[in-house]
Amino acid sequence: MKPSAFKTASLGIQHVLAMYAGAVLVPLIVGAAIGMTPEQLTYLVSIDIFMCGIATLLQVWRGKWVGIGLPVVLGCTFTAVSPMIAIGTTHGINYIYGAITASGIFVLLIAPFFSRLVRFFPPVVTGSVVTIIGVTLIPVAMNNMGGGQGSPDFGSTENITLAFTTLAIIILMYRFFDGFARSISVLLGLLIGTVIAFFMGKVDFAPVMDASWFHVIQPFYFGVPAFEWSGILTMILVAMVSLVESTGVYFAVSDMCDEEVTEHDLAKGYRAEGIAIMLGGIFNAFPYTAFSQNVGLMQLSGVKSRTVIFYTAGFLIFLGLVPKIGAFTTIIPSSVLGGAMLAMFGMVVAQGIKMLGNVDMGKQENLLIIACSVGMGLGVTVVPDLFAGLPDGVKILTGNGIVAGSLTALVLNVLFNEIGWKRTADAPAKEKMS
Repeated sequence: MKPSAFKTASLGIQHVLAMYAGAVLVPLIVGAAIGMTPEQLTYLVSIDIFMCGIATLLQVWRGKWVGIGLPVVLGCTFTAVSPMIAIGTTHGINYIYGAITASGIFVLLIAPFFSRLVRFFPPVVTGSVVTIIGVTLIPVAMNNMGGGQGSPDFGSTENITLAFTTLAIIILMYRFFDGFARSISVLLGLLIGTVIAFFMGKVDFAPVMDASWFHVIQPFYFGVPAFEWSGILTMILVAMVSLVESTGVYFAVSDMCDEEVTEHDLAKGYRAEGIAIMLGGIFNAFPYTAFSQNVGLMQLSGVKSRTVIFYTAGFLIFLGLVPKIGAFTTIIPSSVLGGAMLAMFGMVVAQGIKMLGNVDMGKQENLLIIACSVGMGLGVTVVPDLFAGLPDGVKILTGNGIVAGSLTALVLNVLFNEIGWKRTADAPAKEKMS
C-alpha cells in the first residue's frame, strides 16, 4: 500500500534533520573564518540549505543525461572547508566562487570519463570505503554526545543523559514498534530528546527569534566570481575527492536498494554533482557531495524510497527561503543530535561490513586491502595532525580520514587485483605445484 503524504513527509523531515547540522556547519565555519557579517552569514546558511535541496533534486531525478536516480541526499563537502578558507583569506571571497564554478564545469566535462573507472570499485573497495565513512564519522557523533567539541560543559551529566536518552528512545522504538512508528524512530528520538532538553534549560530559541521570515535568492550576492589558477586547481582536486566519496555512497545505496549501478548511471550522477557545484559558485553556495548520514538513516528506517528524498529536497528548498522556520532545526542540542548520530553512523559501518560479505576473504590480498584502508581512515581521523607538515595540496588527500582511507583502498586494489604482473608471476608456481 502506498504511504500517505503525511507519512512520506515525516520521513522526508527525518532526513532533513539527519543532515541539517552537517550542511549548515560548512557555511558557518567558512563564513566566520573569512570575516563575514551576521547578515552575510545568515544569507550564506540560507542559500546553502536552498542549494542542498536543488542539488538533491538533480541527483534523485532519473533523467536521460543527469541524475543517478537513487535515494541520496547531497550536502556540502567538508573536504572543501580548509581550501576555501585559504583561498578566501589570501585572495578574497570572489575567488572562492570563481574556483568553485570552474571545478563544477570540470566535473561536468570529465563525468563520462570518470565513470569508466567503475572497474576499480569492486566490493572490496566499495565495502571498505563505506566502512571507512562510517568509522571516521563515529568520533563526530561522540563529540556531539558530549555537547559539542570545545563546549564549556563537554561531557557533563546533562549532556550524557540527553545523548543516551535519545539513543535509548530510538532503540526502544525500533524494538517494540513496527511500520511507520519504527521508520521515524530517529525523528521521534530527536523530538523527544529536544523536549526533555527544553525542560532542562538547554534549548535556546534566540536563533529562531533573530531569523527573518523570507529572503530572496540572488546570483552573485557576494560579487562576480574571480579566477586564479592555484585556487581553481585546488578546488578541482577537492571535487575529484568528493566524487570518490560519492561513489562509495552510490554503491552503498544501490546495494541497499538491490539496484545495479552502471557506467552510464555513474556518469549521470557525476554530471548532477558537476551542475550542483557550478550552481553553488553562481549562487554563492558550496561544492556538494552525497551525504552518508542519510544512508545510515535509510538502513535504520528500512525505507529506501526516492519519493521520500523528493520531499526532503522540497523541504530543504523551502527552509532555504524561510530562514525563521529553518532556524528551528538549529535549536536541537548537540548532545541530542549526537545520540541519533551514533545510531545512524553505526548503521553506515554495518552497511559497509555487509558489502564486504561479498568479498573473497580467502584471499590474503583482500584482507590486506581492508586492513590498511580502514586502518588509514581511522588513524588519520584519530590523529589528524599526522600529515600537518606536508604541502597544502597534498594535505587535501591526507588530512581527511575518508579521503585517505578511500585512496588507500583504490591504490591497493590496483596493486593486488588489477596489475597483470602478479598473475603472471603466480603462474609458474602453480604449474610447479601441479
